Amino acid sequence: MPKFTHIDEKGHVRMVDVTAKKPTERNAVAGGMISMNPETFDLIQNRKVKKGNVLEAARIAGIMAAKKTAELIPMCHPLNITHIQVDFSPDAAASCIRIEATVRAIDQTGVEMEAITAVSIAALTIYDMCKSTDKEMTISNIQLLKKSGGKSGTYIRKG
Repeated sequence: MPKFTHIDEKGHVRMVDVTAKKPTERNAVAGGMISMNPETFDLIQNRKVKKGNVLEAARIAGIMAAKKTAELIPMCHPLNITHIQVDFSPDAAASCIRIEATVRAIDQTGVEMEAITAVSIAALTIYDMCKSTDKEMTISNIQLLKKSGGKSGTYIRKG
């Protein structure tokens, strides 16, 4: 039977002890997208959504969310994040906005969850700001794209 890192020998949930690990540079990039009807896409692109600049609000929300990941996910460690970037790539032909978040830290554990959280909350913010216009928006493909640092080394998603 595999040994679980977040469960002790008695079956109790625990936070992994990283005390003995040396801090190293950690990087993670996550991505996702939100699809919408073309009218909603145009409103966002032309900054005509009544609630304000959707993408800038989503960028701020994603950054804030990455910083609060340890408060949201029970076994995540609070980290010394040194950089967070949230970018958007609007695709008019597909009426979607691709979201990418990059997180860096010098710490004892990785920043994958922070990058994924940033993408998730940025997408949810776009949904929230546009839901009165388009309730059929779809958030999808939230995933780790790459990470580096730590014992497991570099990972790059294929495809």
